[in-house]
Amino acid sequence: MSTAGWIVTFVVVWWLVFFTTLPFGVRPQDEPVPGSEAGAPERPHLWIKALVATVVALAVTYAIDRVVAAGLISLRPAVTP
Repeated sequence: MSTAGWIVTFVVVWWLVFFTTLPFGVRPQDEPVPGSEAGAPERPHLWIKALVATVVALAVTYAIDRVVAAGLISLRPAVTP
């Protein structure tokens, strides 16, 4: 896989993993601050979720790269004679 393909795959996988980790460990505020949404999380832990998303996305992107390099999946169109 080319460098551009690796970067694009990583970014897509990172966002997918990040969005799936967002609901984990979320607790609503016990006493909502006036002016804030009642369902807003008290502490969303976004840095931890971003770090988890980065590590998982690196592993998944590497696995995808190895599968493509092994020829199990071809990203090139089939040439018909």
